[in-house]
Amino acid sequence: MLIFWRFFMHRILLPIFTFALITVPANAQSLVQEKLDMERAGFEKDTVMQDITYRDAARLDAYARMRTEAFRQARAGGASVDVALLDEIDQRPERSFEDFDLTGKWQCRTIKTGGLAPLVVYDWFRCQVNDDGAGWVLEKLTGSQRTRGRFFTDGDSRLIYLGSYFVKDDRPLRYGSGRNSDQVAYVFRGKDDGWRMEFPAPERESVLDILEFRRAP
Repeated sequence: MLIFWRFFMHRILLPIFTFALITVPANAQSLVQEKLDMERAGFEKDTVMQDITYRDAARLDAYARMRTEAFRQARAGGASVDVALLDEIDQRPERSFEDFDLTGKWQCRTIKTGGLAPLVVYDWFRCQVNDDGAGWVLEKLTGSQRTRGRFFTDGDSRLIYLGSYFVKDDRPLRYGSGRNSDQVAYVFRGKDDGWRMEFPAPERESVLDILEFRRAP
């Protein structure tokens, strides 16, 4: 019975709970509606709205509510030292990305909030951001779970990340290949030389993932 209950919680209740959070009211101004309107009008230039999938637009539409729920679960059940870290991250101001160069070598760590475990803080791994001429491209270089993708401007103090999840020794798929690999995040600069990505409704385990960055020594 215990094994069945764990399976039920993981496979059935968590997806239902996530779907309930991600649903956007019909009268809300949303990225999904913006994408639909732009497609009907015809795209005049390459924008994030052209590349983003409808599912990922819906995840960003639900970002604020999912973040609130994820942080509620994390604060209710996380270890005190991890909750203190989460509170510190939550209190950071949103700084401008103007004149800020993301390129170079970074240390990055994942913080999982809500879901199967209330709050999990992982060790630091290696990440790198390059400029391929069309913009910034991120790749997580170490660790078993990795990501690779591209950034798009979404105002002065926020970026949008469209990427692909993959595991060590596999090649990353192109963004748009499907829900098992597609990733979407809002990106914030909270320190002079640090920034973070927040992934609402990730496909695995949690309600919201944070990927935090600091300059590599």
